[in-house]
Amino acid sequence: MSILEQLKQKAKADKKRILLPEATDLRVIQAASMAIKEDIAEVILIGSRDEILKNAGSIDLSGATIIDPRTSEKRQHYSEAFYELRKSKGMTPEKAAALMEDPVYFGMMMVKENDADGLVSGAIHSTADTLRPALQIVKTAPGSKLVSTFFIMSIPDCEYGDNGTLLFADCALNESPNAEQLSEIAIATATSMKQMLGITPSVAMLSYSTMGSAHSEHTEKVVQATALAKQKAPDILIDGEMQLDAALVQRVASLKAPQSKVAGAANVLIFPDLNAGNIGYKLVERLAKGEAYGPVTQGLARPINDLSRGCKAEDIVAVVAITAVQAQA
Repeated sequence: MSILEQLKQKAKADKKRILLPEATDLRVIQAASMAIKEDIAEVILIGSRDEILKNAGSIDLSGATIIDPRTSEKRQHYSEAFYELRKSKGMTPEKAAALMEDPVYFGMMMVKENDADGLVSGAIHSTADTLRPALQIVKTAPGSKLVSTFFIMSIPDCEYGDNGTLLFADCALNESPNAEQLSEIAIATATSMKQMLGITPSVAMLSYSTMGSAHSEHTEKVVQATALAKQKAPDILIDGEMQLDAALVQRVASLKAPQSKVAGAANVLIFPDLNAGNIGYKLVERLAKGEAYGPVTQGLARPINDLSRGCKAEDIVAVVAITAVQAQA
């Protein structure tokens, strides 16, 4: 069973209410119908009922809940609650009421008020237009200092990671994390590995150096991040700095990092910056024919996930399943 099928099975076992605020987009409509048919979530579409059904045509949405922000009985309550959240930042009652006509903002308030369990957006919105209202309304999780992302990489016929399954972070959001931020990304991704996939994390802090084989401000950042992560989360297996081959290949690990319990057995790869992470996951996706699921957002108080604007309906279904599993945790 593929990792995606495992996630879908887990989502089915405890169905969550997942919002799709871009509900007039045909891909989102198709994904909603598919998710309902696969029974992985209770799907809530946000937008004009007439427009959604018109765009759907013959696509079956009978199992979806459709909520129009302009006519919802909750609109006034959400407007007032949003104003209270943001009045110290210059929000006015009038602007709050206007923003509640926006399906993404309305959806974020639904999640905030526990009228839904998670939200998936980004098919027609930029990452900023998805994450900005998430940070304004849902905010970061208690104890979390940073919002970051990871990809679930599933690589066929692969001996590395956990039978070809690895998490890569951060590949989509934090451009140049400092040592403190890198340590937070490592701990959050390890936690995601355990909670979502039930796999014990083995975290490699990646660099072009292994255990002091080179020295520069770039390698020192990873050294410091590793020390911080170990200090903050002594129960998680984390090590570095190390090169990719030392992290994955036992033969290389025995030469370059013989004392490390992570080297040669890593299943969580933490990249030193966004350049490395983004290039790395796309190399694996294209050259190793790996499946890349994500970016999955972590560090928010509730599950909010961003899509690529080039996504297909099947991609949206996958993220709905992932979001539902996050909501279970």
